Amino acid sequence: MKVTEHIAQAKNTLFSFEILPPLKGVGIQSIYNTLDPLMEFKPPFINVTYHRSEFIFRKTAEGLFEKKIVRKRPGTAGICAAIMTKYSIDAVPHLICGGFSIDETEDLLIELDFLGINNVLLIRGDKMKSEEVFSSQKDGHKNALDLVHQAVKMNKGIYLEEELNNAMPTDFCIGVAGYPEKHYEAPNMNIDLQNLKAKVDAGAHYIVTQMFFNNQKFFEFVKSCRDIGITVPIIPGLKPITTKKQISNLPRIFNVDIPSELIHEFDKCNSDADIKNVGIEWTIQQCKELINAKAPVIHFYTMSNSESVKNIVKNLS
Repeated sequence: MKVTEHIAQAKNTLFSFEILPPLKGVGIQSIYNTLDPLMEFKPPFINVTYHRSEFIFRKTAEGLFEKKIVRKRPGTAGICAAIMTKYSIDAVPHLICGGFSIDETEDLLIELDFLGINNVLLIRGDKMKSEEVFSSQKDGHKNALDLVHQAVKMNKGIYLEEELNNAMPTDFCIGVAGYPEKHYEAPNMNIDLQNLKAKVDAGAHYIVTQMFFNNQKFFEFVKSCRDIGITVPIIPGLKPITTKKQISNLPRIFNVDIPSELIHEFDKCNSDADIKNVGIEWTIQQCKELINAKAPVIHFYTMSNSESVKNIVKNLS
């Protein structure tokens, strides 16, 4: 089923989970170890991220420099197929711009269609650690809007080879990302909202938000979206803070604010175990408020660690 169909049929707020592909050399069992504890909550779908390969340049014996991939998380399409087979639920692969040519993107969409995967989340993706600003491949997409245009064309049976006749159309349900606290590259919130509306107007079917820790910012974001004519479902994304390191890293990496009230509670903590408990309780209260506000789905960024998320959802059941 499509994400939008799950939402349309649900009588109550659904719970979905997002996982990272394991690093190269790690087996599929690591995915199952993350998801097995969450299956009791009957998630309608699981998101699987796609991460751009990281590389360095190493000097050879001849004095030249060669490109060497040092960190890679392969297998998003295969993981999605494995999840759908093992758990009989839908999977939502992420597609990114960085590291892909337009032809490679089309090939991946065709592969997903062959596997019966008809949900995708289309995002630009992050810049590499070695970059000051995001750069796409020379023959790749520059932003998520370009990805949406390509997927929508394929849904109409339009492929890159224009001479194809009677090409079989795909049937992807297209999700895109939204930012309650603004994408870090957008000059202001209004422009960020207009960029989001352009993706929806181009054919995106639903929105999943970046993590946030202040529900009021999400509610204001939803209202702003509705005010400018965005009518598709908007799914809030949450992540519990579980370590002291995350208190400084998450705002820097994801351009999100942590409320003063929550920081005050963290200041009372003497260990990461204490911080985890505070983070779990805060997210539980966020969820309760979002459920009361009739959020269609609450989407959890597990970072492939299900313990805290399981504790949260158990307190909501």
